[in-house]
Amino acid sequence: MKTRKMLAAIAATCLLAARTAWCAGTDQCVILISVDGLAHFYLDDPKAHMPFIRALAERGARADGMVCSFPTVTWPNHTTLVTGVTPARHGVLGNNYLDRSSGEKIPLIVDPLFDKEQLVRVPTIYDVAHRAGLTTAAIIWPATRNARTLDFTVPDMFGNDSWRKFGTRTWLDELRTAGIPVDQYGTWVRQSDGGIRRDWMYTRMADHLFRHHPPNLLLIHLVEVDHVQHRYGPRSPDAYWAVSFADQCVRDIVEASRRSPFGDKTTVIVTSDHGFFPIEKDICPNVLLKKEGLIEVADNKVRSKAAWCVSQGGACMVYVLDPKIPPERIQALKRAFEHTEGIEAVFEPKDFGKLGQATPEQDPRAPDLWLAAKSGYSFSETITGDKIIVQRGARAGTHGYLPEHPDMLGTLVISGFGVREAVRLGRVSNLDVAPTMAELLGLQLKNVQGRVLTKILRHAEASTER
Repeated sequence: MKTRKMLAAIAATCLLAARTAWCAGTDQCVILISVDGLAHFYLDDPKAHMPFIRALAERGARADGMVCSFPTVTWPNHTTLVTGVTPARHGVLGNNYLDRSSGEKIPLIVDPLFDKEQLVRVPTIYDVAHRAGLTTAAIIWPATRNARTLDFTVPDMFGNDSWRKFGTRTWLDELRTAGIPVDQYGTWVRQSDGGIRRDWMYTRMADHLFRHHPPNLLLIHLVEVDHVQHRYGPRSPDAYWAVSFADQCVRDIVEASRRSPFGDKTTVIVTSDHGFFPIEKDICPNVLLKKEGLIEVADNKVRSKAAWCVSQGGACMVYVLDPKIPPERIQALKRAFEHTEGIEAVFEPKDFGKLGQATPEQDPRAPDLWLAAKSGYSFSETITGDKIIVQRGARAGTHGYLPEHPDMLGTLVISGFGVREAVRLGRVSNLDVAPTMAELLGLQLKNVQGRVLTKILRHAEASTER
């Protein structure tokens, strides 16, 4: 019995040593590329020309759709991708929220107010990597302004001087010297067609990093696919062009990484933050609140509001601001929304946990009701007129809807160092991305709600064989 136990202990030690040898050290790289709005359906759409991303999938692993966080919008989902927890836990509830004390909408998506430490309440993969001595970098990753654990960074925010104030200054100086027009960012970010130039520049910035400051972890956010689909809708000719352009950017980033010292030890993850729905009509919930006497308007200006709705595209946050409003009135309001054209579901706080969202008692930024729209409808914050449903002038697209809809699923492709070939995962959660990155880098990201995708890992395969 003692001999058997000793042999088992030796075997376990050898297995641990083998696994540690596989993942130890700083001589490898994980690249997380988020193609904003790259819906899962494009991966199998013959009209979508994306040969490089498909080749990565063939040589590695792909999911049959990735369930994103609710609401399916940019900032909460990018934060989930790097934390492995829901918005209720990490604290980025939407692209914006309402300040209950002032009654004003606080935008996050342009990041005018908050540093990373003020927004994100849990450790990120780049926090853990940096503390382990790895080099970390992020190119316009949401909710990273002034992140102390990013060695090279430019934040995802608007403004002519945003990068000068909050980017890595020495790196920006190097980029200018290299002829990369970083000072055009403030202009391009305001232009309707600026996304093309922005993604081109972000790709060149990644190339510069791999040539001069090879990171062990790079987070990069590409934007044009999202911009085009908002303007023209998903599966439009323009959307297919944007997907092809994104494929070229991904190719250029990966090829740059192959020329770095980590060339043969680089893992690439191509993912997205949400899918896309076409929209033809707007739902105007603040007009409903106006009709209910909860918003007072004069000369097309809000004079008072006892309640207010904040749009998240295909979702909406309803805030009850007057504490004197009784619960019965809120329930009547809930029923009014349930009977409104285009609204798929209405959620009250007892249901927020199922959405991965905080309640107002847990977080004062949380709403009193969540609304989810049907495909074809988007929420507007307008108070103008008396129509609750308004026909849009042209076809467009948006996101924010309930994440289980097939067209709202995100993309997940993982390929390269440490990843088995030709692995087809089923449907996964975006909660799984951060713990899987940690495993690939030999790190431990604690208290996550996702799981390590062990099916794709070569060292897991080796452990099974033993």
